[in-house]
Amino acid sequence: MTSIDQPASHGESHRYGVLFVFAAGVLWSTVGLGIRLIEEASVWQILLYRSVSMSVFLYVVIRVRSGESPFAQARRIGGPAVVAGLSLVAAYSGGIFAIQNTSVANAMLLFATAPFMAAVLGWLVLREPVRPATWIAIAVAIGGIGIMVADKSGGVVLAGSLAALGSAFGFAVFTVALRWGRTGEMLPAVFLSGIFAIIITSSICLILGQSLVLTWNDGGVAMGMGLFQVGAGLILYTLGSRSLPAAELALLSLAEVLLGPVWVWLFLGETASVNTLIGGAVLLLAIAGNAISGKRRKPPPITSP
Repeated sequence: MTSIDQPASHGESHRYGVLFVFAAGVLWSTVGLGIRLIEEASVWQILLYRSVSMSVFLYVVIRVRSGESPFAQARRIGGPAVVAGLSLVAAYSGGIFAIQNTSVANAMLLFATAPFMAAVLGWLVLREPVRPATWIAIAVAIGGIGIMVADKSGGVVLAGSLAALGSAFGFAVFTVALRWGRTGEMLPAVFLSGIFAIIITSSICLILGQSLVLTWNDGGVAMGMGLFQVGAGLILYTLGSRSLPAAELALLSLAEVLLGPVWVWLFLGETASVNTLIGGAVLLLAIAGNAISGKRRKPPPITSP
C-alpha cells in the first residue's frame, strides 16, 4: 500500500504546485491593470501604500506560519536579506514607473528578462556555471529587447523601457542575494523590502512635497495591490514552488507576462506596438527554450562570492 500511495501523493502535490504557481502568476499579472486604475498618485505614493498593506499582511502570515517574528528571521539571514530587500525596493519603483510610462505589454515582457540577468549575476558573483543553452537564450533575448525598444526613440516611453529593465535587474539581484544567503525562503526578505520601502518612499514624498494622504480610489487600489497582487501571490508561489522543478517554474511564470497585457486590453482597450509584439515573441521563445532545455538539470551548488 505504501508504494502505491507515495506516487499518488507525489502526483497530487505536483498538481497543487502547478495550480498555486499559476494562480500566483495570474495575481502578479494584474499589476499593470492596478497601476492603470491609479488616477493621481505618483510612483512613491503608490509604493508607500502598497508596501504598508503588504508588510502588515506578510507579518501576520510569517508569524502564524512560523511562530517567529519576520524581523528575527531577516536578522538570522543577515546581509543577504538586507541586499535582497533593498533590491526589491528598486525593482518595485522601476516597475511602477515603467508601467506608468510605457505600455503594459512592453513593461511586462522586459520584466521577464530577470532570470537571464540573475544567471549572469550568479556567474559573476557566486561563480555559478551557466549552461551554453542559457548563453544562447540570453543572446536571443537581447535581440528581442533590441526589437522592442527600436521604435522608442526618446522621451518617457524610452525611459519607461529602461526602468523596466532596471526593475528586472533589481529582481535579479534579489534572486542572487537569496542564493548568496543560502536560503530559498523569500518571505522574510520581501517583508523587509516593505519596511525599507515605507521608510524610503515616505521620506521621498516629504522631500518632494507630495502628500502622504491619497484619494480613496488611489489609496484603495494601491493597498489592494499590496494585499492581493503581491502578498497573496507570494504565498501561493511559496507553497507551489516547493513541489516543482525550476524549469516548470520558469514556464509557469510566463502566465504573468502573457496575461498582464490581456487584462489592460480587455478592460481598458490598451494595445501594444508591432515592435513590442515581435520582440516580445522572440523574448518568450528564448525563455521557454531555456526552461525546456534545462528540465533535467540539477541546481548548481552554491559557492561563496
